[in-house]
Amino acid sequence: MPLETPVDPSGKPITDVPNATIRFAGDSGDGMQLTGVQFTNSSAIFGNDVSTMPDFPAEIRAPAGTVYGVSGFQLQFSSSDIYTPGDEVDTLVAMNPAALKVNLSDLRPGGIIIANEDGFTPQNLKLAGYEENPLTDGSLDKYRVHPIPMTQASLRAVEELGVIGKDAARCKNFFALGVVCWLYGRPLTPILTFIQNKFAKNETIREANTKVLKAGFYLGETQELFDRSYRVPKAKLPPGTYREIHGNEAIALGLVAASELSNKSLFYGSYPITPASDILHELAKHKAFGVQTFQAEDEIAAICAALGASFGGAIGMTASAGPGIALKSEAMGLAVMMELPLIVVNVQRGGPSTGLPTKVEQADLMQVMYGRNGECPIPVLAPRSAADCFDMAIMATRIALRYMTPVVILSDGFIANSAEPWLIPSVSDMEPIKVEHPQEPNGEDDEFLPYLRDENLSRPWALPGTPKLMHRLGGLEKKDVTGAVNYEPANHQKMVNMRQAKVNKIAEFVPEQTIYNETDEAADVLLIGWGGTYGAIREANRLLIEMGHKVSNIHIRYIHPFPRNLGEILERYRGKHIIVPELNNGQLLRLIRAEYLVNARGLNKVQGKPFMVSEIVEFVDNLLTKEKKNA
Repeated sequence: MPLETPVDPSGKPITDVPNATIRFAGDSGDGMQLTGVQFTNSSAIFGNDVSTMPDFPAEIRAPAGTVYGVSGFQLQFSSSDIYTPGDEVDTLVAMNPAALKVNLSDLRPGGIIIANEDGFTPQNLKLAGYEENPLTDGSLDKYRVHPIPMTQASLRAVEELGVIGKDAARCKNFFALGVVCWLYGRPLTPILTFIQNKFAKNETIREANTKVLKAGFYLGETQELFDRSYRVPKAKLPPGTYREIHGNEAIALGLVAASELSNKSLFYGSYPITPASDILHELAKHKAFGVQTFQAEDEIAAICAALGASFGGAIGMTASAGPGIALKSEAMGLAVMMELPLIVVNVQRGGPSTGLPTKVEQADLMQVMYGRNGECPIPVLAPRSAADCFDMAIMATRIALRYMTPVVILSDGFIANSAEPWLIPSVSDMEPIKVEHPQEPNGEDDEFLPYLRDENLSRPWALPGTPKLMHRLGGLEKKDVTGAVNYEPANHQKMVNMRQAKVNKIAEFVPEQTIYNETDEAADVLLIGWGGTYGAIREANRLLIEMGHKVSNIHIRYIHPFPRNLGEILERYRGKHIIVPELNNGQLLRLIRAEYLVNARGLNKVQGKPFMVSEIVEFVDNLLTKEKKNA
């Protein structure tokens, strides 16, 4: 049971809860992303474990007040380890009727609604499709509703500063933030520091936001609007220095670290596309580390520039989403034929075509596996979380340089935009990436053989301009060893097999697959996940065990090739239930069934939303309960 202790200065009781889930929602111009990020930062500094999920409108300028223009930010903060931004929402902050309508279904019964009643105008109610005001018509009786005139309160707070009209109204997101900070005992200091730095050059706006934030905080403390506040104790995390990190940011920092570890410059060829654009924004900040960023005129130019950088001896990198990867596919094939290191990041989003550009999906797996002409094998890595993107970016670079091959990092919109605490690694613990460029000919009679292979089946990475190492690369098939253009059938067969064998050898280099929650071989269910489903599956597995079910799970980060022991693990579960939850219609499922001939089944969702933990728990529980009844 929650523990109540009357320690608030106002005399109101404080209820301790193990975790809480909050969603801020409003028009895309209401500053909900900024509000959510600042609350997250405050919670992280307080010592909670946090997990976030931003939700952006799909249209750039959807009409204000409509359900199409609603922007949201959800976070869960906890006193213990968490893996998801939460299923049901405990507190919903709704800045207008559309925000309420879009998000109400995710609020738990008895949950808190903090509504900006100034936004519930007749015009906004009509735009959202309400005939009556839900704040007053009794339709929200199963929730705890707190209407607050946030816009007017913000105007009053900044009146003495001379800030009026739209400028004053723009501060209302900080008023909402102040109210929620009081409700959950969040410290204001980190947010005040942010305001001081963000608006350092504009004293009036700085003071306005400061006053509005404090006004919201003191409203909860001094008025009878709330009968209590809540406290989520600090989490017990491993010791070290932490910072909040997003998936796209982690990929960028991982590539910068790989550049330093390999003593190679990093070149990023890019064309902006949601949800991958933040990788460009982050890498552009790191010129001091020799990072070069290039915004090309299109996706094809971006990847070709990156491939040219790889030919010149740099780490070439490009990133996009599914539509851009389609355009890059021919150049990815060129990289395979030329056998040059190249990092290609695909931040998946809803498709096909433009699809759901700001929503999450995992439907590009087959695209990156097979979406090129000819037999064109490319290693595929899939980070499981925002923080994991850092490690996988470094591993992708190790593989690309060790095996002279392009590598795909398959992220998704959930991982890219979500945030979590990241334990900053020690530089001394990072293994250097060894790179060697030949300086002398490697054949007889001073001849250079550009396709002579080492123990990894990799060809030498000779830099242009190196004396005596003149060679020709291109898209036409190469003669084994010499690299001359060659059309002989037997040679083509040999080279196709060689390129696949080189990728297959990567399984000897990457870690073996680990199993979570396996205490013996008696588990009835094996859950298999990849990408951003990691947190939901881990949490579902824990709950299923608490319900008395015997369930294990694995999360595959290396998809091509699969980890070398994956077949052995699956063999132990032959005849039992193997379930693959994924945000598509069964793409990893098909690969697993084809490769290992196991009777796996899919749990599939294609709604632009990540899995809720409850969806996986319900599916497995129903399956096992039905099986027990029929036994």
